[in-house]
Amino acid sequence: MSVRPPQSFRHHQQNANGFNVLEYELMSERADALGRHGLKVEASLASLKSWSAERQNAEEREQLVNEASDAVWAFFIQREICGLRNNRDAIQRYGIPNEVLARLGAMRK
Repeated sequence: MSVRPPQSFRHHQQNANGFNVLEYELMSERADALGRHGLKVEASLASLKSWSAERQNAEEREQLVNEASDAVWAFFIQREICGLRNNRDAIQRYGIPNEVLARLGAMRK
């Protein structure tokens, strides 16, 4: 004969472990937001890499660099929210140019 512990005890252990439905949902939303920001970084860096001097002018490149730096900055903030403090692996994985990194967090007029 097996005996099942009362529901009140099981619920208490669930909270003691730090796991609950709300925390699970928050973790899920953080991960989803990180993925969306990663896609924005990829798209902005692809636009920057596709720039060519023959077809576009320097002002358009400047705008592409600014957009890429904004996307990377938001991505880094989202990584920190998720607990990922070191950005070296993301810089290497996405191939973020130094030109973009130099503008992170800069306010433009």
